[in-house]
Amino acid sequence: LMALSNKFGRLVLSTGNKTELALGYCTLYGDMSGGLSVISDLNKSEVYELAKWVNKNKGSCIPLNSIEKPPSAELKLNQVDQDSLPPYEILDAILKGMIEEELSISSIVKRGFDKDVVKKVWEMLDLAEYKRRQAPPGVKITRRAFGKDADDDGRS
Repeated sequence: LMALSNKFGRLVLSTGNKTELALGYCTLYGDMSGGLSVISDLNKSEVYELAKWVNKNKGSCIPLNSIEKPPSAELKLNQVDQDSLPPYEILDAILKGMIEEELSISSIVKRGFDKDVVKKVWEMLDLAEYKRRQAPPGVKITRRAFGKDADDDGRS
C-alpha cells in the first residue's frame, strides 16, 4: 500500500482505533501502516456506532459483515477478541478512565469494575507503548489522545 501511495500520490490511512492502540491489538507494518490514523482517537465501541451512523445516513457503504462479525485479530481459527478481553463496552469504559480521566486502578475498581480485569488492562496498556510510539499521527478529538504531541508516557 505504501508503494502504491507513493506511486499515485495518495495517503494510506491507518485503521487502528484507540482501544486497539491502547492494548497493542494492532500489527506493526500491518494495520498500523499509513500516514494518518483517522480513527485513532475513537474507541472500538464508537467506531461501530460511527459505522452504523454512516450506513444509516450515507447509504450502506460499509459492509454489514464488518459491523456484525465479532472482532478478531484472526491469529487463530475461530478466535475472537472476547476470548482474551472483556466485552468492548466494559473495556472501553476502563480505558477511558485510565487514559482520558487519568484515574488510578483503585478509582476505576471503585466504579464497579473487577480488580483483576482492570489490572490486566493497565498492564496491556503499559506493554503496548512501544507500538504506539511507532504509530502514524492521528486526529485528536478527546481531551487525551495517543500521538506525537504526547507526554513522556505516550499519552497526551
